[in-house]
Amino acid sequence: MLKNSAAKRPKKLKVSHNVSLLSAVPWIGPALLLILLVVIWPVIELIRTSFTDISLAGSLLDFNGLTNYRDLLANADLYPVAKRTLVWVFGIVFFTVLLSLPLAQLINQNFPGRKYVRWAMIFPWAASVVMTSMIWTWILDAYSGELNLTLTHLGLISEPVDWVNNPGSSFYFLMWVAVFVSVPFTSFVLLAGLQSIPADIIEAASVDGATSWQIYRRIKFPLLRNALLIATMINLINVFNSFPIIWVMTRGGPGYDTDTTTTFAYKLAFIESNMGQSTALGVFNFMIILVIVGFYLRITKATRTEL
Repeated sequence: MLKNSAAKRPKKLKVSHNVSLLSAVPWIGPALLLILLVVIWPVIELIRTSFTDISLAGSLLDFNGLTNYRDLLANADLYPVAKRTLVWVFGIVFFTVLLSLPLAQLINQNFPGRKYVRWAMIFPWAASVVMTSMIWTWILDAYSGELNLTLTHLGLISEPVDWVNNPGSSFYFLMWVAVFVSVPFTSFVLLAGLQSIPADIIEAASVDGATSWQIYRRIKFPLLRNALLIATMINLINVFNSFPIIWVMTRGGPGYDTDTTTTFAYKLAFIESNMGQSTALGVFNFMIILVIVGFYLRITKATRTEL
């Protein structure tokens, strides 16, 4: 009797498991279909196209193996763009985190008007990136921009400076705009991390005589690790894929002086009509994003495990 009942139990569990999967299909089916059409199918087409000869009109011709990849790696403009992309991504993320840490600490304090300060901080992130880029383009304009007018009135410059089209400064101003857009999101992620720290730990440290800096350095900052890692990984993905800021303000110019691999791939495809190299570069970009997403998933999994 006991042997028969024990043998029947796994079958019941298996049936209930199958039933639960079938009942979930109507709920997850549309999402899976959307992922298939919007993500997986375009990636498959991108990879397939990168191994194909493409005419100037965009028609797919014959399979050409690794020719597109060899042509891309032989392109002398690729390597300065790749180095600039590294500076773009890690520079923006570094300064974003550096500014967001004290800002998150600031808006976590109680002071009059804190609600309005938080609203004002979220606006640059919530607003359209294209609109923000256009506003900064106007601010940096050589003749009617507020920056030149202010510096002229203060006597710091004697003639207008074309900040956006100057090869020596344009890229760094683009990075500043990207930091300006990224700081609000990062600050609020870190704010959420700060507010998740139990108040009794902070109170106990204060009673023991710890200063505000000691509390932040030895208690708050270590407990912010998970929020900091998640914010950093999301910023890495967003900044690497950033297109509107560069394209609206400089279109990657002068020449390729402000291009990253994202805007460079667009130029190869739609300005230079070199679709083969563009698709090959698109595959490289996709592989980099996969690596970053893999780290992000690993970090979030570790975070859930700790919780």
